[in-house]
Amino acid sequence: MAAKTNISTYEFKKILENFNLGSLIESKPINSGTVQTNYLLITTECKLVFRYYENRSLNSVRFEADLINYLKDNNYPCPALFKDEQGQFVGVYNGKPYAIFEFVEGVHIDKPNENQRNQLIQKVAELNNLTKDYRSPYEKYRLNYNVDTCRKLAEEVSQKINTYNSREKLKWYKDQLDRLVLPESLTKGVCHSDFHFTNVLYKDDQFNALIDFDDANYTFLTFDLVCLLEPFKASFEWNTWSDFGINDDVFDLTNAKRIVSEYLKHRSLDDLEKKHLFDVYKLSVLIDCIWYFERGDVKDFYEKRKIDYLDGLGREIFYETLFCKD
Repeated sequence: MAAKTNISTYEFKKILENFNLGSLIESKPINSGTVQTNYLLITTECKLVFRYYENRSLNSVRFEADLINYLKDNNYPCPALFKDEQGQFVGVYNGKPYAIFEFVEGVHIDKPNENQRNQLIQKVAELNNLTKDYRSPYEKYRLNYNVDTCRKLAEEVSQKINTYNSREKLKWYKDQLDRLVLPESLTKGVCHSDFHFTNVLYKDDQFNALIDFDDANYTFLTFDLVCLLEPFKASFEWNTWSDFGINDDVFDLTNAKRIVSEYLKHRSLDDLEKKHLFDVYKLSVLIDCIWYFERGDVKDFYEKRKIDYLDGLGREIFYETLFCKD
């Protein structure tokens, strides 16, 4: 996807005057981003990634900057941020925030091998160990994944669409939120929340960096684990779900069990986290539903079918399959 905002060489030179990063030689857009605008900057001293936040508030980006600095202080593999001559990690240009990251070598692999997959799982677990109970003064400026946030966002998107279908879907949605069992004592922390292959860099077959903390937020710490899980068959997707019958077996928990087992090698889960992983996974489905609220008829649509199948499976079987020995 092309850059949403075009920034000229002259403009970049003016921005870089506030940093001690050398003189600009070249700038070119990075087309892999889908939400924010990213540019590769090459200066006389280094390569940089300039990220221009199209839809984030200044304080939301400050949350991200604080988190990244915390992770770098703890030697976590992610790109570092550069501060300007005033010591600020987040700047503002034409009314929108920006940040400048170090360029990290590596490639995106859409079909990683088993070793590469295990490395990602390990690094996610290590991230969660670091961010357990992590709090930021800018936390409230993020979309923190919880029931209240979901209810608010669903109400907003339903009202914006303003059709019979959206109003009826909202009723279903609120009912599903009310059915979640998410105890207040369930462990929380900051999760990355998006392990799409474009957010992971490998170099020489080794995990090199986790990038793009744009969706990071304070939530149930197992949310990152459920982002790795896919308990449904690969053939059951948003564009194929209607090919399946209500009573069809759509689950493939073998790989999900393997992912959980690998994760547990690096971060232990308490009994409450294990018991309610089912509910956190359902929460992740309901969050996806918000982004695609207009898609599908309220009587039967992709996210509803996933929730129905999960309810048919049940919390206990989900737990036993993932955590009990064969």
